[in-house]
Amino acid sequence: MDLRRALTWLGLLLGAAGLCLQFAISMPALLAAGRDLPGALGHFFSYYTILNNIAVVLVYLSALLSAGWLALFRMPLMRAIVAANIALVGLYVFFVLRFLQTLEGAFLVADTMLHYIAPLLYVVWWAVTQVHGRLRWVDLPLMLAPTLVYFIYAMARGAWVQEYPYPILNAVELGYGQVAINAVYMTLFLAVLSLLVIAADKFLARTSRTVSL
Repeated sequence: MDLRRALTWLGLLLGAAGLCLQFAISMPALLAAGRDLPGALGHFFSYYTILNNIAVVLVYLSALLSAGWLALFRMPLMRAIVAANIALVGLYVFFVLRFLQTLEGAFLVADTMLHYIAPLLYVVWWAVTQVHGRLRWVDLPLMLAPTLVYFIYAMARGAWVQEYPYPILNAVELGYGQVAINAVYMTLFLAVLSLLVIAADKFLARTSRTVSL
């Protein structure tokens, strides 16, 4: 088995395991707290971490299977978008969210898998296994678009159920003005990460051509 395939299988198995573990421990806890099944599922899938880790798993699947429904996740731009977004997940949790709660047992294991192992492994996989040189600077708006969609979804859901997945989005406590400011900061952070991904793609493409010569 070559390195590319080995890393793909490793990423797929660890990513799927992390998601399954988080689901298995979160759903009983949410149901025990009084939520019904639709409410528990809505809460679980409202997290940026969960959605991005699902995207990571789908990218790995698209590299292993030829199924047509995975075509979107074979696109270089989509794989780059996932790289920037999953990096944002890891960095935001490391620098901000990890100080807000103490996790133990299976919750700590799942948290480590989804917030640290999965992002690091995916960025490495993207860097060393992909054909580079296909991204352009003008791709930046498209790289920000999925997170904008998520923001609209999270705020719309929050206004409906009065619950927000992250403190910086909590319009009930912060007000919409502060949430908007927080969103601008996070967009700028994601823009920087996206530009770094594009720059890395161009650098890796040049390095590959140099080595081939």
